[in-house]
Amino acid sequence: MVVTAAVSAVGLAVDDRVLVGAPIWAKPLKFSLSLTAYCLSLAWMLAQLPRGRRVGWWAGTVIALASLVEMVIIVGQAVRGRRSHFNVETPLDAALFGVMGVTIMVLWAATLVLAVLLLRAEVADRASAWAMRAGVFLALAGAAVGFLMTTPRPGQRPDVTGVVGAHGVGVPDGGPAMPLTGWSTTGGDLRIPHFVGMHALQVLPLLVMVLAALAPRFARLADDRVRARLVRLASGAYAAVVLLVLWQALAGRPLLRPDGVMTAAAVAVMAAVMVGGVLALRVAPVAAGDAESGIPASPGVLTDGRDLAGRPDPPDAPAPADGPGREEFTS
Repeated sequence: MVVTAAVSAVGLAVDDRVLVGAPIWAKPLKFSLSLTAYCLSLAWMLAQLPRGRRVGWWAGTVIALASLVEMVIIVGQAVRGRRSHFNVETPLDAALFGVMGVTIMVLWAATLVLAVLLLRAEVADRASAWAMRAGVFLALAGAAVGFLMTTPRPGQRPDVTGVVGAHGVGVPDGGPAMPLTGWSTTGGDLRIPHFVGMHALQVLPLLVMVLAALAPRFARLADDRVRARLVRLASGAYAAVVLLVLWQALAGRPLLRPDGVMTAAAVAVMAAVMVGGVLALRVAPVAAGDAESGIPASPGVLTDGRDLAGRPDPPDAPAPADGPGREEFTS
């Protein structure tokens, strides 16, 4: 994948050909980078498995080989100046597109095997477990959106147009598009939910890493239960976003021009996330003497006799006195 990304970057710099309204090497570059991130994320998740690594290794190998076949065809078609997706204009183009369809199905099935392994695995850190499981299942949902793209659009006849399927909904591919992403600005675009879903594999584990990095500075985040609640909340919000952008794409609406109902749904999701975040943090055990509680205590000591790092008090340390509010922090 790294090699194909480098080749595609060079092609983008030296080859000024345009295909379906975009630089001909843009698609190979984007696919190379996306599949590289996909494979690296799954490799990291495999390393967290306490059991089933042999099955996971085989599934990962299948994913890597399927990705390689996919990239070889995409790059080869760019060299030929031909579309790689939806192209059935000649027998060779149709055969290559058929092979790509098979490789994607194999990749999806192998990822499902990894999802089942992660679902059954006993991962010590609850936040990491949630991020991996939700990330891989959301990635499967995002990948499944690709199958919707292969559905023939109205007016498409393979023997006339040479094309079956499209990214766009309500508009032809190759029209006005957003910079960098190439997503349609005049109609629906199924690449949006496909992209958002697939990259849950990176976003949710990254959130876990950020929360872990912030834990030494914020006592609430030092509790793995709190981090797990926040990751569950983020996973639910991410799933809602995938559904929203899929709904918008299927309705033929551009990403930046949702209708009133879609906007209201997005606002409702944001409000739910804000409320959920506040609740997730409020139920956290906090240090006695915290500014919010107003209860004085020794700095850095929790009411159950441990310091913020989880170490027990020294033997000669006085036991924390009972008093109003003790149950609030030890429940």
